[in-house]
This record gives sequence, structure tokens and C-alpha cells, in this order.
Amino acid sequence: MFKRDNLTLGIVLGLITPVVAFLLYYLLVFMPKNIGLTEFLEVLKGNKHMIPKVVSICLVLNGLVFYFYTQKRKDITAKGIFLVTMLYAIAVLLLKLR
Repeated sequence: MFKRDNLTLGIVLGLITPVVAFLLYYLLVFMPKNIGLTEFLEVLKGNKHMIPKVVSICLVLNGLVFYFYTQKRKDITAKGIFLVTMLYAIAVLLLKLR
């Protein structure tokens, strides 16, 4: 499945990768401090200024996946990943301006 080169795969990967990065961020940073996932989400809800920072950190993994697909010459898939990454970046920008 990951060997195909199409835009839909890139969009799906671009959407899923930040979610996986968010869960990894939680597991590595907050879970060792005995903070539950729902409690972490409540902290994010209470601290609106923290949301763009966390989303930006999660987009780093999108950059790695994008790099992997460009190195494999799967350019159409990479375009889908890049498209979703730019949409996330615009959302982060709008959150910071609020």
C-alpha cells in the first residue's frame, strides 16, 4: 500500500501522521508524569496558547514522511502530504493570530 504513488494516499498520510505524532508526544512527555490523556486534553483546552505549539511539534513527523516519499521518488504522494501540511500550517497561523 505504501509503495503506491497517488494523491489520496498522501492526503491520508498527511492527516494521520500528526495524530500519531500527537499520541507519541503525549506518551513521551506527559504519560511519564502520570497525566492521563483526558487530563492532557483538558490542559490543552484550558491553555489555548499551547495548541499551536503542540500542533507544530506534531507536524515535524509530517516533514519526515514527506522527506521519505520524496527520496523514494513518490512525488504525487509527497504532494498530498505537503498539501495537508500546508493546511495544518495555515490552521496554526490562524490559531496564533487569535
